[in-house]
Amino acid sequence: MSSFSKKLRECREAKSLSQKELANLLNTSYSVVGKYERDEMQPSIKVAQTLANLLNTTVGYLLGENEDADLFKNPKMLDRLKAINKLSDNEKEHIYITIDALIRDFNAKKAYS
Repeated sequence: MSSFSKKLRECREAKSLSQKELANLLNTSYSVVGKYERDEMQPSIKVAQTLANLLNTTVGYLLGENEDADLFKNPKMLDRLKAINKLSDNEKEHIYITIDALIRDFNAKKAYS
């Protein structure tokens, strides 16, 4: 099974969508989605982009270019990253400082427990 077919299925299941439900969102038949997931057919670039948007991930993740699965398949994380990206540079810097402090504290607690 190719990286794309496997990741497509994982992302679809993570969104609790059936093949038929995803096919309806794509305006295609569920057999096409099944063929993508069985590696019998490859989507066009446009369809891959649409799939990524519907599944709250990126084309790069679906194609195996980024293996950080939790980051790019977790809709809540991706939504947060998109929201942060829309902020001003100054606002982003404040968020980065806060996140860095939280991560540092978490790692310190983990190291001493």
